[in-house]
Amino acid sequence: MGKYIISRFSYMLITFLVIASLTFFLMHALPGTPYGGAQGKVSPEQLERLDARYGLDKPLPVQYVKYIGGIFKGDLGVSFQFQGREVATIISEKIGASATLGAEAIIFGTILGIILGVIAALKHNTILDYGSMVIAVLGISIPAFVFAALLQYYFAVKWPILPVAYWEGPKYHILPAISLAVGVLANISRFMRTELMEVLGQDYILMARAKGLSSTSVIVKHSVRNALIPVITILGPMTVNIMTGSLVIEQIFAINGLGEQFVTSIMTNDYPMVMGTTLFYSALFIGVIFLVDVLYGVIDPRIRLGGGKA
Repeated sequence: MGKYIISRFSYMLITFLVIASLTFFLMHALPGTPYGGAQGKVSPEQLERLDARYGLDKPLPVQYVKYIGGIFKGDLGVSFQFQGREVATIISEKIGASATLGAEAIIFGTILGIILGVIAALKHNTILDYGSMVIAVLGISIPAFVFAALLQYYFAVKWPILPVAYWEGPKYHILPAISLAVGVLANISRFMRTELMEVLGQDYILMARAKGLSSTSVIVKHSVRNALIPVITILGPMTVNIMTGSLVIEQIFAINGLGEQFVTSIMTNDYPMVMGTTLFYSALFIGVIFLVDVLYGVIDPRIRLGGGKA
């Protein structure tokens, strides 16, 4: 297991370095400058001083080496848009709302999705199965912002039960979290149903039933555990996608998260902010994939075997 983890961790570091390099060169290849409209309002001498202040006067290879070195030191640079402020500090201030919203959506959607998937598989070709799949199809087909608008209309405007927007307390989390969780619920339930139905037809499940094990034991200990592998497969990337894809939901509910700041930084050519945010999301995504690989090895030891050795 130790060699398996070290191998996956090495691939993770290489992938992160490649992403960091591509982000740097692609960002510098974009047209325009980080000074925006100020470029035509200041003298060439002032522009030179600005370039020197942010290190843009140095050759691109020198900037790249400094950039990579700063990453390993935990230095993501200083934002052009927020003069004098560290990118890492801005990210730490903005990520709280996005992370909380994403975690709530993932937890709610995963738990309910697994329950619906199990019910649909155990009650195959019944009204419970059809009802669960209708929910899954709707969740996949209808965008999250449509659910958000409907929830706002019915539960905040027509029936003023919950706040319509903002991020000021626990009750403000309910509507945006549900809006994001619907897609998670739909995907999890669909995968869980398909895999569990396949697992229930395996020989070892029939053998467990023949030995007289209770239905609860067969389902929980033998069937659901194996059916969770494809669920974990989609859950890793979905976790990051929820955080990076919550921009529209954050805007609808007026949530001051990292997604909104990311788009603003792209529009203003704020190189350090764009690169820092990209690296943050990349590290998060790679880290989640790493944890998924480790969980594979825990759930099914065969996955971590190589050449007959663990």
